[in-house]
Amino acid sequence: MKKNTTVHEDDSAVNNNFSTTVGALILSLVFLLGVPGNFFIVWSILARIKRRSVTTLLILNLAFADGFIMVLTIFFIIYLAKKKWIFGVAMCKGLFYLCNTNMYASIFLITLMSVHRMVAVLFPQKLSYLVTRKIVRRVIGGMWMLVMVIAIPSLVFRNVIEVSDDETNQKKLVCESNHTQARHVRFQYSLETVSGFILPYAVIITCYVLILKRLRQTKFRRHVRSEKLILAIVVMFGLFWLPYHVINMVEVAAAWYPEDSSTRELLELVHSSCRAVTSALAFISSCANPVLYTFAGKSYIKKNGFAFMAKLFEGTSSEQTENKKSRLMVKNGIRSNDSNNSLPTREQTATPEVS
Repeated sequence: MKKNTTVHEDDSAVNNNFSTTVGALILSLVFLLGVPGNFFIVWSILARIKRRSVTTLLILNLAFADGFIMVLTIFFIIYLAKKKWIFGVAMCKGLFYLCNTNMYASIFLITLMSVHRMVAVLFPQKLSYLVTRKIVRRVIGGMWMLVMVIAIPSLVFRNVIEVSDDETNQKKLVCESNHTQARHVRFQYSLETVSGFILPYAVIITCYVLILKRLRQTKFRRHVRSEKLILAIVVMFGLFWLPYHVINMVEVAAAWYPEDSSTRELLELVHSSCRAVTSALAFISSCANPVLYTFAGKSYIKKNGFAFMAKLFEGTSSEQTENKKSRLMVKNGIRSNDSNNSLPTREQTATPEVS
């Protein structure tokens, strides 16, 4: 694989000392919190929950994806600390490909959670027909195949290149995007932002607008714990990934200007100075979910100890049974006084659960 020797250090994402230092510190914190946190969730679900609901399956996949990518942050910490790439071309391409795959998987799983909540609130009596564990497993499998395909540009346009080090006046290797044409820049980063942020969030916002509209029409207007938890996951993901996608759009904008344009130089300076920090911030979203779950299940910690996470999720195992009961009640003409204007009975209880 040929390496480009004409790139100057100022064009590299690891050229800024402050940015790389802050990025390395953020990733170190993410590694310490994210690895044990996400794998604790995986263990809690696999070892302690026999009947897994739709949302539990989605959370299991989300925790697995986040936990796996957290393990890989050690390579990026070393990269930012040393400000040069020492792991070779294959690792350069593979690690960034896995990062993009995780980005798409996380937002798509969160989108699926939001769609499921919308169906549960708007069509509670039809939920068992529309959303079954078998269908969800197929959808999740298809989603993983999709994210592996749409993340391919990060594999194609990433390479190890040589840059000139201003401090030592020598060459060093960095793992950077290596676009030969401006249209490749516009294609890759526009694809990331549109398919990995704008479109999923449009679906999520639509789902929650419909959910809130339905809640306002019901007699029981209190937001249940599961609604708040999933909404918190959505907000957290958006806050930490937004700066990354803003920098993507800065790079896309720079690609529209001629190479000798002062505007392009300014935009590329902003991009190269901020990329390390915004990428590190994006990783925080992968370690934030265990913290959210801990706060949501804090009432169980004293009573259940390390089993509190399973206790938080175990209420979802009754989801299918209760939906079948609701369906039978409707079929037999049996309705509670509030069944026409309220959420399902399970969601009127005070028991904290994710469903």
